[in-house]
Amino acid sequence: MDTSTLEQLRYPVGRFALPEPITSDHLASWIKTIEAFPERVEEAIHGWSDEQLQTPYRPEGWTIRQLVHHVADSHMNSYIRFKWTLTEDSPTIKAYHEGAWAELEDTHQTPIEVSLQLLKALHQRWGILLKNLTEEQLNWYFIHPEHGQKISLKANMGLYDWHCRHHLQHILELKKRKGW
Repeated sequence: MDTSTLEQLRYPVGRFALPEPITSDHLASWIKTIEAFPERVEEAIHGWSDEQLQTPYRPEGWTIRQLVHHVADSHMNSYIRFKWTLTEDSPTIKAYHEGAWAELEDTHQTPIEVSLQLLKALHQRWGILLKNLTEEQLNWYFIHPEHGQKISLKANMGLYDWHCRHHLQHILELKKRKGW
């Protein structure tokens, strides 16, 4: 498989790029994406067999089962980062090794319905939180320990809009390629 094909399979909506400036239209769109994500994933994989859920979305990629559990893990971490930033002064967040998390037994043995339920509840709360952030709060930031990078809440919203679209597209592209 050539490099451009692998790049397209890996980043089907492109790599993350934060718009400058971030407008209120961006923020409203990002909140809609985040709120709708759990239902969109559930619709995309509705009726899939265990064998289909065990299919990697790309060569050397995670299975759909791992991907669904990954987004639950990732989005829980992001939600907590929002809460820390809103309640602490520029906190340094805790990083985690997402690849290692995707290999733990709960990822392999837990039915995906558990993570889908978790995503629905989490995204409902997250949407409420996001809709009620002030302009001042949107500019508050956390510090990522791996790079010492300051990440504002509005930039993190953009990242998670992309993360939702990125992983949903992995599922949709696999579905299309396989004719499911």
